[in-house]
Amino acid sequence: MLRRICVFCGSSAGGDPVYTEAAVSLGKLLAGRGFDIVYGGGNVGLMGAVADAALEAGGEVIGVIPEHLVRAEVAHHGVTELKIVEDMHERKATMASLADAFLALPGGIGTLEELFEIWTWAQLGLHAKPLGIVDVAGYYAKLGEFLDHMVDSGFLNLPSRELVRLDSDPERLLEAFAQHGDVVIDKWDV
Repeated sequence: MLRRICVFCGSSAGGDPVYTEAAVSLGKLLAGRGFDIVYGGGNVGLMGAVADAALEAGGEVIGVIPEHLVRAEVAHHGVTELKIVEDMHERKATMASLADAFLALPGGIGTLEELFEIWTWAQLGLHAKPLGIVDVAGYYAKLGEFLDHMVDSGFLNLPSRELVRLDSDPERLLEAFAQHGDVVIDKWDV
């Protein structure tokens, strides 16, 4: 049963207000559906927008942030629970252990790094939690094309590619998450 969803997203708001609108909408949607949110613990950018919207909608929000970002004064001290960890590695491991599923909103290299690491862990059989990418205004469309190119080029097998769902509608992703079963991937079968 899904109880907590980890949201990976930018510490920046991006260059188009549609990204913040999507973050606010996702925060409200998850809280409205009774999901707790696990996220990177920031009070800035899309991270802050998702957390604030979920809190405003009555949701529970758990932030996980490394000490150096607390010192940089970007920690969200208004979340339900703020876990302060030593470093980025501990942050990702903690978020992964707390979450039952993962969603990525637009973001930069940190967002991609978190998404790709958790996807790699799924491919290697370290977890069987669902993963989704919310494609806001086509932000991730070219990434989806590139992932398909990786399959066509023989560097990614189709079952591994299908571990990550990409959709512009977060409600459809949540529906897919509800149908998600444990998937065993043979990473070496390309």
